[in-house]
Amino acid sequence: MSYLSVSTWSLHRLLGPLRLTVWDAESGSQLTRVQEQPQLLTLLELPGKAAARGYRAVEVCHFHFPSTESAYLEELRQAFRTAGVSLDTLLLDYGDLTSADEQRRVADLAFIRKWIGIASSCGAKQIRVVAGEAQPDDKAAIAISAAALAELAEYAAEFGVRVITENFKPLASTGESSLQLLAQAGSRVGFITDFGNYHGERKLAEIASTTPYSVSIHAKPTYDEAGYPDREQLIAYLDQVRQAGFDGAYVLIYDGPGDMWEGLERVKAIVEPYVLTAR
Repeated sequence: MSYLSVSTWSLHRLLGPLRLTVWDAESGSQLTRVQEQPQLLTLLELPGKAAARGYRAVEVCHFHFPSTESAYLEELRQAFRTAGVSLDTLLLDYGDLTSADEQRRVADLAFIRKWIGIASSCGAKQIRVVAGEAQPDDKAAIAISAAALAELAEYAAEFGVRVITENFKPLASTGESSLQLLAQAGSRVGFITDFGNYHGERKLAEIASTTPYSVSIHAKPTYDEAGYPDREQLIAYLDQVRQAGFDGAYVLIYDGPGDMWEGLERVKAIVEPYVLTAR
């Protein structure tokens, strides 16, 4: 059954500092860079706020976790449980499975495994893993990424978490490379189709081609300067999803100006009829 979800990226100007992970070649390790942002809402408060606005699920970006200590993760799990909201996906925003630097590739795999454990501890059903930074026409890179995703999926299954990837970053930036990746990775690996991450004249066809493999759709419109979505364009994308028979989470994405909750309401007004008719 289809339902409405929201990504914490759509509220990032409210949720406090971003704890961004970067690779430091000099030290050969990951570093955290803090990008200051106002804190008007805590991650623990978010499930209740989301429920009150009609969302049944949330996707949480890894850089929004203020702590990964076990006590905090249990508190977060309980906050979602109390609100009756699903923590569908932990969106891991860092990692390059196709790096030519073997030291980084090994370190990034270890980093991803650590976050699989975090996903399990906080109650996330899935973890989104970046497929890679290599170019989409690099067949060898697709094979390397697919093998790594399949291995991670097997590892994550022991924690009760499903590994999914997305048309995010270069490797999966085309419908063709996304489908090749999924075919080689196997059915244990799921997908997110993000409206904003395919480009060019084949965009509608690419959305339609990967939607059947997707556990969630990132309904990301184009906005004008005032933060109003291009309604006609968004409806064209949503029509492709409906025609593909999608029955999952419609995750609303807003990153325009002004109040982020109000911006999300403008997107919701366009998306919600598709959720209702899918039921």
